[in-house]
Amino acid sequence: MEDTSLLKLLEQRRNSFRYAANGVRIAFSTQAHAKIHLVAALAVVYAGWLFAVSPSEWCALLLAIALVWVSEAINTAVEFTVDLLSPGYHETAGKAKDVAAGAVLLAAGLAAIVGGIIFIPKLLAVL
Repeated sequence: MEDTSLLKLLEQRRNSFRYAANGVRIAFSTQAHAKIHLVAALAVVYAGWLFAVSPSEWCALLLAIALVWVSEAINTAVEFTVDLLSPGYHETAGKAKDVAAGAVLLAAGLAAIVGGIIFIPKLLAVL
C-alpha cells in the first residue's frame, strides 16, 4: 500500500469518527429524551459507585445504558428521516415514528428492570 493510500485511509477513518461524534452531539443537543437518559445514566453510574457494584453488575448496567442510548439515537435518525421524506402528516410516517419511539420505551423499561434487579436488594440491605 502506498503512503498516500494509507494517509487517505487514515483521513477517511478520522472523518468517520468526526461524523459519528457529530451525530451524538446532535442527538443530545436536539432531543429532550436523550438528555433525560443522560441524567438517568449518570445517576445509575453514581449509584453503582456508591453501592460498589460487582464487575458483572457493571457490565449489565453499562449494557442497559448503551441499549437505551443506541435506541434513542436510532429513534432520532428515524424521526429526522421521516420528517424529511414526509413533512406533512402521513399515517404510515406516524407509525414508523411510533415504532421507533416504542423501541426506546422497551429499552428503557428493560434498563429499569436491570437496575431494579441490581439496586433493590442493595437498597433493602441498607434499610
